Amino acid sequence: MRMGGEIEAYCKEQNDEEEIVEDREVEDEKMVAKMRYSAAAIGGGFSPPKAVVVGYALTSKKTKSFLQPKLEGLASYWNAETACLTEYGCRKCRNKGILFVAIDLSKPLSDQGPFDIVLHKLSGKEWRCILEDYRITHPNVTVLDPPDAIQHVYSRQSMLEVVAELNLTDPYGKVGVPEQLVIKKDSSSIPDSVNMAGLRLPLVAKPLFAKSHELSLAYDELSLQKLEPPLVLQEFINHGGVLFKVYIVGEAIKVLRRFSLPDVSKRELNSSAGVYRFPRVSCAAASADEADLDPHVAELPPRPLLERLAKELRHRLGLRLFNLDMIREHGTQDRYYIIDINYFPGYGKMPGYEHIFTDFLLSLVQSK
Repeated sequence: MRMGGEIEAYCKEQNDEEEIVEDREVEDEKMVAKMRYSAAAIGGGFSPPKAVVVGYALTSKKTKSFLQPKLEGLASYWNAETACLTEYGCRKCRNKGILFVAIDLSKPLSDQGPFDIVLHKLSGKEWRCILEDYRITHPNVTVLDPPDAIQHVYSRQSMLEVVAELNLTDPYGKVGVPEQLVIKKDSSSIPDSVNMAGLRLPLVAKPLFAKSHELSLAYDELSLQKLEPPLVLQEFINHGGVLFKVYIVGEAIKVLRRFSLPDVSKRELNSSAGVYRFPRVSCAAASADEADLDPHVAELPPRPLLERLAKELRHRLGLRLFNLDMIREHGTQDRYYIIDINYFPGYGKMPGYEHIFTDFLLSLVQSK
C-alpha cells in the first residue's frame, strides 16, 4: 500500500527530537592547576567574574542538547566538581556575561547559588514542591518556568483547550485545534465514543500526557479498539506534508519547516485499514527549509498572526519557553491548526538559538 510504504520510508530518515551532541571533556587536575596558577599570578584567590548566574536542573540528555559549545561560547560554564570556570568559559564569559551552574539535586536548593535565574525541565511532584517553595522564599529569582504552568501543558487535553478557547481570528488567518476526543479508559468503547462525537477518520491517537511522544494513525473504526487509553484522538487534517515548528523564547519567535505525515486521499482512506504506529513525534522532524516545495505549502504563517498568537499564549499559559506544532490546512491560505505544544523544546536544533537565548536571559535580569 502506497501510504504505508511512504510512512515506513519516511520514518527511517528522521532524527530524534533531542539532538545529542558530544560531551566536552575537561581533565580536572589540569584545570585545577591552571586556576591555581591564575590565582597565584594575581596574588590572591580566584573568584568568578560578575555575571548573570543561571542555575540549571535538566536531564543529562537535555543538558547535552542545550548546552552546546556554541551556547557556552557566548556564556561561561561553572564546573561544580572543581569549583572553578573552565578555561573555555574564562576566555569567553565576557561576551555575554552569563554563568551556567549545574544545580546539585542532592543538596537543598536554597543552599546553592545565589542564582539570578533557575532554568529547569524536570518532572515529579517532589521537584515541583521544591521549586514552589524556592519561588516563595526567593522572589527576586526568575524561575523558568512556573511548575504549575508547565504541568498544564503536559496534558494534551488542557494544552489545546487554551488554544480552542482563544479561537484566534484576525485579517491574517484563523487559528484553532483539530476536533478531538479524550479517552481515559475502556478501549472497547472507543468506536462508539468516536461516532457520538462525530469525529471523521483517519484519526491521530496520542498519549494523553505529553511525556510520551508516540502517536498512531487509525484508518478504520475496528482498529480504534487496538488503541491503549488514556489518549487523545484528533482528526487528521491534510496539510501538504509540512508542519511549522514555532519556537518561542520570551518575545522572540523563530519558525522552521518540518516534513510531516503525507496527506491522505479519500481513495487511500477507503482502501486502507489498521493502525500505523510511530515511535516518536520527531519522526516528522526532518528539515524542509531547503526542500523544493509547492509555494502554497512552504509559505510560512504570517508574522503578525504568529506574534499575536505567541503573545496570547504566553499570557494564558504563563510560559516563556515553548514551541507550537502548527499546520496549515491543505488547499487554504489562512486556516491554521495547533496540534501540539511543548515546554522547553529542543532549542539546540533552532538556528541561532545561542544568540536568541542568551539575549533573552540577559533581558530578564535587565528588566528587574
